[in-house]
Amino acid sequence: MSSSRLWAVVPAAGSGRRFGGDTPKQYLNLLNKPIMLHSIDRLFALPLAGCVVAISEDDQIAKTLNYAHAHALQFVVGGAERMDSVLAGLDSLHGKAAPDDWVLAHDVARPCITSDSLYKLHETLSDDAVGGILAIPVRDTLKKAQGNQVVETVSRENLWQAQTPQMFRYGLLRDALIAARNKNLQVTDEASAMELAGFSVKLVEGRMDNIKVTYRDDLALAEAILQAQ
Repeated sequence: MSSSRLWAVVPAAGSGRRFGGDTPKQYLNLLNKPIMLHSIDRLFALPLAGCVVAISEDDQIAKTLNYAHAHALQFVVGGAERMDSVLAGLDSLHGKAAPDDWVLAHDVARPCITSDSLYKLHETLSDDAVGGILAIPVRDTLKKAQGNQVVETVSRENLWQAQTPQMFRYGLLRDALIAARNKNLQVTDEASAMELAGFSVKLVEGRMDNIKVTYRDDLALAEAILQAQ
């Protein structure tokens, strides 16, 4: 097992436009606990050296929540896009994290991540030079559309649905995100930045129940999953 330390970065500066409503989705209650608490507290199933949460400048809620590991949390101001928030978190670790330390980037709206998946990700990648992501094979038939008309059926062979956490070496990930920003490229996850930088990203099979709360219907599903877990 690698001796490199583990850090986590949680981008939580988004407004949740697709979810709708006045309250950012991470602060909505899920089994009497904000989604954000579930997502962050569960990460500490692994021995994290620290966790950086990137929030919006006008956020008045994040720092008031009752985190199980509040002593290990640090808050920074994030940006307009996910990559901006992750990079802000990584920048705050500059001088603390070694280049070969590990960083877990996790969606604030994935409250159902299990300790088993976290262990599997860490153990699979612990001696890897680059890192990888949790993902699941695409199961449904995929349709390419134009408006509300099907253009073609897309083969799902070799297609995977990316999840988080995504786990990469600190130095490589920070450099990859800086390079993407300097080229004015917007990447939607950390793996995309690593791919653009020329690295091979490993896939670690996750679980179907590691859902991301994106739409209002997802709240009821997440509640059912947490109760089942």
